[in-house]
Amino acid sequence: MRDIVLISDPRVTAIPVEESGERLADVRGRLRVDGRMADSEGAFAHLREGLLARLEGAQAQLPPGYRLLVVEGYRPLATQQRIFEEYSAELRLVFPEMSPEEICVAASRYVSPVAVAPHTAGAAVDLTLCTEDGDELDMGTALNATPEQSDGACYTDASGLSSEARHHRGMLGTALRSAGLVNYPTEWWHWSYGDRYWAMTTGAAAAVYGPTSV
Repeated sequence: MRDIVLISDPRVTAIPVEESGERLADVRGRLRVDGRMADSEGAFAHLREGLLARLEGAQAQLPPGYRLLVVEGYRPLATQQRIFEEYSAELRLVFPEMSPEEICVAASRYVSPVAVAPHTAGAAVDLTLCTEDGDELDMGTALNATPEQSDGACYTDASGLSSEARHHRGMLGTALRSAGLVNYPTEWWHWSYGDRYWAMTTGAAAAVYGPTSV
């Protein structure tokens, strides 16, 4: 497995944001959306318009009978902070010998620190693949499985996956990369465009999406 740059890395956090001002758009009615992460305000089903348009392009690249299934997009800052704190608390119980700094780095494998989180910018989407009938495909782990729960199989290029799961991850990745998205390599389901991690991965001088609100 190649070396992974975590989202908490200074190479990512030091990248500036030159906010484009692009609006958030509702994914519902344009792509298939799953409600497992739905919130009462419907924030989860919103993405920056540029990212949503690219996802529609990726959908068009999939073989007949396959569909993108969007699970979560935009997260309010308070939601992101809560998820980060809850996962950090879990890690402290499992790894009491870790320092606060080490916990922060370890937590960033699975959830971004608020200061750099692409979900709060509407720049990241958690998604999977399904059939025309809505049946989810085997991706090797459940979406949102932690590294501890999955024994590392949540990493996009994890070894030991079935040939079917590997094929499906490859199909998803090919379509999304062709549309200009980048993957966070510790989470096969997490893809983004326009955020700091995207800028670091592509060599862009700045991110174009910063924290926003619906």
